Amino acid sequence: MEQTEYDVFQEIVTKHLVRHRSILDVLSKFQESSARVNRAVSKAVTECGCLQINASRQQAPNNIDFRELKDHMASHLEGELCENCREVLEAEVGRTLFYLAAVCDLNNLSLQDIMTKECQKISALGPFNLT
Repeated sequence: MEQTEYDVFQEIVTKHLVRHRSILDVLSKFQESSARVNRAVSKAVTECGCLQINASRQQAPNNIDFRELKDHMASHLEGELCENCREVLEAEVGRTLFYLAAVCDLNNLSLQDIMTKECQKISALGPFNLT
C-alpha cells in the first residue's frame, strides 16, 4: 500500500517525539498548541488589525432549504490575514497537527485512517454530521 502524506507526517512525528513521549505531556502540549491557534487569531484582530470580527446573531430566511443555509451563515471575519499573521497561524496550526499526530501514534491510531473515516462520515451524513 502506498504511503500518503498523512502516513509520512505521522512517521516523522513518531521519529521526532522524544522529549514529550508521555501521553500526559502530549495531551497538555496538544491543548496548549490549540490555545495558541486561538491566540494567533486573537492577535491578528487585537494587535495587528488585519482581521476584524463583526459578530451578531446569524440571520437566515424562514422558509429556506437546509442546503441553502450555508449561503446565509457568516464567518464574522472581515479582512484578510497579513503575511506575518498568516505565517504565525500556519505555524501554530502545524504544531497542533504535530501533537494530534502524536496522540494518534501513542494510541496506535492511524491519522490517515481517521481522516478517511471522517471524510466518509461527513459525506454520508452531510450537514447532520456535527449535530
